Amino acid sequence: MSKRILEATAIDDVFREALGALKNVREAMYDISENARAAQLELGALKERERPLESGRDELERGLANVEAMVEKSEAMINEVSVAMAALTGNLERMAERWEGIKARYQIGERVIKAQEEERRRVAREIHDGPAQAMANVVLRTEICERLHAAGREEVAQELGHLKVLVRECLRELRRIIFNLRPMALDDLGLVPTLNRYLENLREQEGCPVTLTVSGKEARLNSMLEVAVFRMVQEAVNNARKHAQASTIQVEILFADSNYVEIRVEDDGVGFDMERLKVEWIDRESFGLMSMKERIELLDGEFEVVSVPGEGTRLSAKLPCESASVEAG
Repeated sequence: MSKRILEATAIDDVFREALGALKNVREAMYDISENARAAQLELGALKERERPLESGRDELERGLANVEAMVEKSEAMINEVSVAMAALTGNLERMAERWEGIKARYQIGERVIKAQEEERRRVAREIHDGPAQAMANVVLRTEICERLHAAGREEVAQELGHLKVLVRECLRELRRIIFNLRPMALDDLGLVPTLNRYLENLREQEGCPVTLTVSGKEARLNSMLEVAVFRMVQEAVNNARKHAQASTIQVEILFADSNYVEIRVEDDGVGFDMERLKVEWIDRESFGLMSMKERIELLDGEFEVVSVPGEGTRLSAKLPCESASVEAG
C-alpha cells in the first residue's frame, strides 16, 4: 500500500512540475508574442518613417543624375570653350604678330626711304666735295697749262705732272664711290675676289683687323645672292668697326656642295644685350641688322644674331644656292 502511495506521490510531483514548466512555457510564449507584436509595431513605424526617406532618396538620386548630366554637359562646353579660346588666343597672337610685323615693316619702310635719301645726299656730297672739286681743279690746271704752253714756259711739264696726279686721284675717288654703290667686280670676278679686294682695302687704308676664310668648293652664285652676301659682310664689318671696338673681325664663307652657302662674321668686341635688341629691333642701332635679316629672308635664307655683352658678336646666315653657276676658276 505504501509503495503505491509513494508512486502516486511521485507521479503527482512530476505532474505538478510539468504543469509548472508548461506555465512557464506559456508565459514565455506570451512574452515572445508580446515582443513580436511590439517588434511588428516598431517595424511598421519604421516603415512609415522609411517611406519619406525613400522618397527623398529617390529625389536625391534623380537630382544627382541631373547634376551628373549637367556636369557632363558643362565639361563638354568647357572643352569646346577651351578649344575656341585656344584658337581665338592663337588667332589673336598671330594677328598681334602680324600687326607687329606690319607695323615694323611700315616703320622700316619709312627708315628705308630716309636711308635712301640720306645715302643719296651722302653720295651727292662725296661727288661734290671729291670728284667734282677735283674736276674743277683739273679744268683750272688745264687752263694754266694752256697759258704756260702759249707763253713757251718750261713750267708746263711740271704743271702737267700735277695735272696727271690730280686726274689719278679723281679717278680713284670715283672708283671708290662706284664700288660702294655697286661693286662692278661682283659681276666680273665674283663674290670671293670682290670680298678679298674690299677687305684688303680696309686693312691697308684703315688698319681694320679683318680676315677672310673660304671653305668648301668655291663657286659663282647668281647675282642676287652675291650682292646679298657682299652687303651682309659689308654691313657687319662696318658695324664691328664702328661700334664693337674689336681687336679681330673674322669673316667666313662656306660653300656646301653647291646646296647652300653659309656666311659668318664674328668679332671679339663689346657685344650687346640680345633681349634689348629684340625689344628695340627697329631702333637706329639695330636698323642695319634688321635690313640684313630682311634681305636674307627675302632669298629664303636663315639669319641669326648671337651676342653677349663683353664677349663679342656673331652674325650668321645660310642661303640656298641651287642656282649656283659655274665654279670659280
